[in-house]
Order: sequence, then C-alpha cells, then structure tokens
Amino acid sequence: MRTRATTAAATLLATTTLLLTACGSSSDDAPSDKSPIAGADTGSSTPATPSATATADNIDRPSLKLPADVKNVFEGGTSGDPVKDAVLADNERMINSIDEAITVDANEHPALKFYNKDNALIAAATYIKTYYDSGTTWTGMTRYYDRKVTLAGEKAATMTYCADETKSYSKDRKTQKVKNTPGDADDYVSYNTRMRKSAQGVWETVSVVSRRGAEECQR
Repeated sequence: MRTRATTAAATLLATTTLLLTACGSSSDDAPSDKSPIAGADTGSSTPATPSATATADNIDRPSLKLPADVKNVFEGGTSGDPVKDAVLADNERMINSIDEAITVDANEHPALKFYNKDNALIAAATYIKTYYDSGTTWTGMTRYYDRKVTLAGEKAATMTYCADETKSYSKDRKTQKVKNTPGDADDYVSYNTRMRKSAQGVWETVSVVSRRGAEECQR
C-alpha cells in the first residue's frame, strides 16, 4: 500500500527543484508500511512500455524502465478512439515515470518531467521525495482499472481511474527487506486527472486528485 502523508504547499514548491535535478518525487502523501517501493538495487530493469495502447508516433520520448520486481498492470488500454487511446497511453507513461523515479536511483529522471507538468509535477516530485527521505522503495504489482477518458476539445482531457495496491509492498532501500503488510481498504485509490496535449503531441498530466479507501474501486 502506498499511503502518504499530506505535505504543505510550501514544502511542495521547495521540494520540486531538488527532485527534478536528482531522484525526483511524486504525489502528496507519504509512504507507509506497505508502500510499494523498490530498492536502490536496479540491476535487472525491464522496459515500462504502455500495454499495446499507443500507436506508433514520431515523438522523441525518453526511455522508461522499471526494476524486474516492480510491475504496473493497466486494464482497458484501448477504447477504439485513437485520441482517447493516446491519452490512455500517456497516462500509463506518466504513472510509470513516477514509479521509475521512486524505484530507480539515477541522477536524473527525464520521463518524469516529460509527462508531468505544473501542479502534477510539483506533487509528483514531492511524493517521490517521501520515499527517499524514509529510506524505502516498493516492490510487487499495482493494478489500474476502470480507466475512463473524457475529451474537452482537441487539446484537453480528463481521466478517472482506480488503483489496487493490495499486491504492492514497502521495501527497505538499504536492506531490501520487504514488508508484506496485509491489504486493506486504503489500498484502493481513485484518481481524477487533467491532461493537455502539448505542441509536440504529448498528453501531459497537469493535475492529479487522489482519494484512498475509495469504495467504488474496491473490487
């Protein structure tokens, strides 16, 4: 489970500069006993590519790799609408970019800044930093489902979805010890995001609102 503590706005702003030039950071909550956090050991990483949702494009995208013990599963990757499918694909990349910044130690995480902008980037940077500050990472699998896209013109969209973190666990970054905490209601999270299409054609996430213990996601 990735439970996070609320962080003050001032801290969000102060954190951003630090994280965007180093390990990065994510949402506005702090990791708990069951936070999915993978360790600093990233020897065996696997590409984190959208699940057959994205059609080929000419965008020069940064590479994305997650450790072998970290997996995000995205359900409902295609809608039949090419624009909505592009939104779904970049949402996957956004989520993976945050988890890469949490689980992979590196001087920079270009994908994080590529798919997250404005308030979403500030929140992402802060969230990621909570993992590094607590000396944790995550391991296991997180499932994303009930993913719905609503278009608002040609360059704006909203997206709602659920996350099931019952099979993702907190891991000590130094010792690599995993806390296999039993799942509970807080492991189910609902998300509401705003996205915009950049001049380059990327659907960037500009804001994210999340709610833990969401009843509509508990299935």
